[in-house]
Amino acid sequence: MKTLKDSNFSDRLATAAKARQELLEKVRAKAEAAKAGAGDRAKERAAISAARDERLAQRKAEKDARLQREREERAAAEAARVLAENADKIAREEAALAERAKITQLLADQKAARDARYARRKAK
Repeated sequence: MKTLKDSNFSDRLATAAKARQELLEKVRAKAEAAKAGAGDRAKERAAISAARDERLAQRKAEKDARLQREREERAAAEAARVLAENADKIAREEAALAERAKITQLLADQKAARDARYARRKAK
């Protein structure tokens, strides 16, 4: 096994230069690999971005549809409420008319009975 004492200065310089060169080649290889993969990564990022934009657009469309459906349901509920109020109002008015007709008939019957009693008294 060689020791440091067995090597001379020029051998040590050559070994250090060789180590630097190997390290530089290693870094260059990584840089080339990164450059080669950069296009793929850019395409992947673009695909991810497009998918995200599509999901956002879909969520927005679903939200708009849900809000529209809720507005329509509220409008339908309001229309049903108004119809129910109108039907209730009409029913109350009909009940009031029936009550008035009943009272009018009762008064007419009472007047007829009074008139009959008066006519009987006059006939005596």
